[in-house]
Amino acid sequence: MAEIAGYVLRIASDRWVDHVFTMALYHTSLRRRWKPGQTVIFIHKTEVGDAVVGYGVIDRVCEQTELSEEEKLESEAWGKAIVFNYVIRFEKPLPVRETFMKEQKYRGRYAHGLQLSKEQLDSVLNQAELSSHQRTQSLKTFHS
Repeated sequence: MAEIAGYVLRIASDRWVDHVFTMALYHTSLRRRWKPGQTVIFIHKTEVGDAVVGYGVIDRVCEQTELSEEEKLESEAWGKAIVFNYVIRFEKPLPVRETFMKEQKYRGRYAHGLQLSKEQLDSVLNQAELSSHQRTQSLKTFHS
């Protein structure tokens, strides 16, 4: 694989989805070569199956010793916290089955930690933005 442009992280619960998009922080024990500037795509189980619910750009990765007392309590079992410059939550999640990942055996928990090339990353983000834009256009047409 070419240079790693980003990763896929699967968020298990609704509570953690809200936490990631509110705090711009993801707790993990996953061993990867996280780098500032890399993009992380978040997937979560929705009513249409696993879907891309948003993404974030990494600012830094903190070890437990670098976290505040409050953050340490939350990340006790995880070991690291990925801090994002920003996170974007999609208005309309993009089903994984509509992305390049449908052809892979990366479903459910097996997608967690998947390394992405720039092409794969751009493909998913463009699809998600187009899908969200089409929905917005449809709503405007409906309300006209």
